[in-house]
Amino acid sequence: MKNILLLLFSFLLISNLKAQDFSIGPKFGVSQANIKVNGDGFESGEDRMGYHIGAFVRMGGASIFVQPEFLYTNTGGFIIDDNNNTTIETSFNRLDIPMMVGFKLAKFFRIQAGPIASILLDQSFGENPIAATQNIEYRNSTIGYQAGIGLDLGNLILDAKYESSLNKIAGSVAGFQTDQRQTQLVLSAGFRLF
Repeated sequence: MKNILLLLFSFLLISNLKAQDFSIGPKFGVSQANIKVNGDGFESGEDRMGYHIGAFVRMGGASIFVQPEFLYTNTGGFIIDDNNNTTIETSFNRLDIPMMVGFKLAKFFRIQAGPIASILLDQSFGENPIAATQNIEYRNSTIGYQAGIGLDLGNLILDAKYESSLNKIAGSVAGFQTDQRQTQLVLSAGFRLF
């Protein structure tokens, strides 16, 4: 039964996407990120501002669309280490590939959600010398999700999305088991070239 429903949904989605709308263009924006930490002696710190730049492709019909994006993202967060009475700042540079599926509720308003794959390009700690000795090993790739709303104003597209990790970005700090997951509020703008 699940396979039949999945096949029916796929057929309806593909039949509605038939090249009625195809757009491509640059996209950029800012984010407010946090690392959620669960573990004895550790807690989440302040939010950290980040940015992203890249491109998007939108394919779809009058009411349903698919929008993959390819983004270079700088993000990070703060972890408070109560054991050493210090704050650890971490910064990530990632390749993010969200695959948004959305519905147009009017000619200009959209709701959207979908998975995001993140590939860690590099990671660094802030200026705190203790942070470098905390032995945090971040995963090379993670899967998460995004959900949000968008506006289409002529060739300008505006998006506001919430993002969260579906799996841990790291499992320990200084040998202590933790559950670290990154969350973000993402604001972005894009321009449809055609």
